[in-house]
Amino acid sequence: MFDYYLGLALRSLRRNKVLTALMIVTLGLGIGASITTLTVLRLLSGDPLPQKSARLFYAQVDPYTKDGYEAGKTKPQRLIAYTDAMNLLHAHQADRQVALALTDARIAPLRSGEHPFFSDGVMTTADFFTMFDAPFQYGGGWSAADDESRAQVVVISDFLNDKLFGGASSVGRIIRVNDHDLRIIGVLKKWAPQPRFYAQELGGRSYGDGDAVFLPLQTARAANMDPTNDDCWAVADITKLETAPCIWLGFWVELSSDAEVAAYTQFLSNYAQQQIALGRFYRPEVALSDLMQWLRNEKVVPDDVRLQAGLAFGFLLICVVNTVGLLLAKCLRRSQEIGVRRALGAMRREIFAQFMVEAGMVGLAGGLLGLVFAEFGLWCIRHQPAEYAGLAHLDVHMFLLTFLVALVSSLVAGLLPAWRASQLAPGSQLKAA
Repeated sequence: MFDYYLGLALRSLRRNKVLTALMIVTLGLGIGASITTLTVLRLLSGDPLPQKSARLFYAQVDPYTKDGYEAGKTKPQRLIAYTDAMNLLHAHQADRQVALALTDARIAPLRSGEHPFFSDGVMTTADFFTMFDAPFQYGGGWSAADDESRAQVVVISDFLNDKLFGGASSVGRIIRVNDHDLRIIGVLKKWAPQPRFYAQELGGRSYGDGDAVFLPLQTARAANMDPTNDDCWAVADITKLETAPCIWLGFWVELSSDAEVAAYTQFLSNYAQQQIALGRFYRPEVALSDLMQWLRNEKVVPDDVRLQAGLAFGFLLICVVNTVGLLLAKCLRRSQEIGVRRALGAMRREIFAQFMVEAGMVGLAGGLLGLVFAEFGLWCIRHQPAEYAGLAHLDVHMFLLTFLVALVSSLVAGLLPAWRASQLAPGSQLKAA
């Protein structure tokens, strides 16, 4: 029976080519616009570490001054001071903990004739790679002992290894960073979480290829590497950020249960009260946000992207309404044909099924055209200056979703015309004929 309906639908669509083309283009435009904006929204709001994001938490305490403080209303600062980072780190109250800051790394190739260049770097502590599931292609990370001894070591990215060493293992080789010779102990596989959540509070890029070099925090500071983001509330010597009244570090912890989360929150609160008693803190507020909540707090997804997605789906709704009108007009023009079929014994549900199959075919054709429009829209986005632009591509899930949206939209659009066609009385149509 489906083959019969399919044949009827094809004949009907070929009979009214202009009307058919108009319906397909209308749906295609709405689907293309909605899939384009949905792809961008999905890119920006995705979970960068779905396998463990629920276990990663961003910790905040507030060593800032009393200026502008309102008890119970003022949220803690996004960054923490070096002293607090070290105190929390050495307290070992979490399964893993990481202090980190971003930096600009000046890399000087040791081969003659090659010029120095700047790349994004991370100065951090030993748990970074295991905590954030950063995979290694060669070698591995450093130890907590290397942190304390300021070991002259570095981990580099796959793309930096390709650029400097042609992709071969560079473990044991020397690389010059900020005029200091560091020994490479590890090379990462391709690793670039999108968004780059650990850089969000540090003033770094949220999207892209990721960072090029990863250094022990104290090693980097000994090499006069400065953070890309700091906030000092008094005149400070940035070469002595470890003791200056400045906040410049982010702090992440890994906790494996709700009980551990509650215990660590209490630990942060007790720590803040202790520092108030010592005269270092004036603000008792603390915060512990899981990874996805932290990204929401930081408003990683711009409001205009959400607005564009909403407008695009509103446009799709308008396109569906227009398609309803076109299908309804097409149905009314075929009243006599429907009357003949009903007089020959076709039941209402069979007429309804016939028109729904026709609507589905329009939807699939609209999906194909919508796919073309979506690819064009994403191509336009990739040529914009936004930092996420280069990542705007349709993946398999969005490809399948395009046809699902097209099919659902067309079937919704076909409901009223199909119901109207099934309600036509055969007698009146045969008399009119």
